[in-house]
Amino acid sequence: MKMFPAKNPRNTVADKTTALTMPGDMARNPDAMGSRSASGQPARRESPLWLRVGFCICVVIAVAVAVRRLVALAHPSLSAPPQMVSLDAVFASHAALTLAHIIPAMAFVLLAPFVFLRRASAAWAERLLFPLGAVVGVTAYAMSADSVGGWVERSAVFFFNSLFLFSLARAYGYMRGGEHLLKRRWMTRAVGILLGIATTRPVMAVFFATSQWTHLQPRQFFGVAFWIGFSINTIVVELWLHSRRRQSQTERMAAHSGM
Repeated sequence: MKMFPAKNPRNTVADKTTALTMPGDMARNPDAMGSRSASGQPARRESPLWLRVGFCICVVIAVAVAVRRLVALAHPSLSAPPQMVSLDAVFASHAALTLAHIIPAMAFVLLAPFVFLRRASAAWAERLLFPLGAVVGVTAYAMSADSVGGWVERSAVFFFNSLFLFSLARAYGYMRGGEHLLKRRWMTRAVGILLGIATTRPVMAVFFATSQWTHLQPRQFFGVAFWIGFSINTIVVELWLHSRRRQSQTERMAAHSGM
């Protein structure tokens, strides 16, 4: 009688790779936490659909905003609504600084999907996020000196930009120390905060659409929109990370035990 080798249930779990490798994305089944892929790394599964959809929407909006700004700088339009023309004039008044900010920011956003939506290793893209993020953060401080929304906008930029740079620095430190799961958690924070600029756009659209009734000007609602947009992204990312804290701790133990 033929004897068939018993199937190893760990191999079945290890064959499942993720489409989005956010921190805390190992197997949801606690019995599968110790499984490892062929590369020796902990096996991961997909993140929630709502998180992936929100991430992709933010990336698309952020890229569209950057492209629109580049076009406006190269070919100013005088036929646009007066409020948009005045905003374009503000950015055109310091075009070099604007370009130094939005080009690295667009590159950062375009590379982020390679890091978080990858199926294969994208270490090259992740390494590029650190210098690009540093440039984005430094130029954001400089641009806030002539902000449309005055001190309300400046306070939002200072707070969230500082949090972004802090998260990026922590991610870099953990990467240097070989703490890859902690690095991923802090990189997720940094990317989520930066993509807050995309969330501000629908908020601003609401203010623009209702300005005929509220009579609010961009200088009055820009800062508020910044606080709302960046706060939404920061809170959502933190709630998700904290909801997965126990799983993430187990992942770190599994990762270290296999090194």
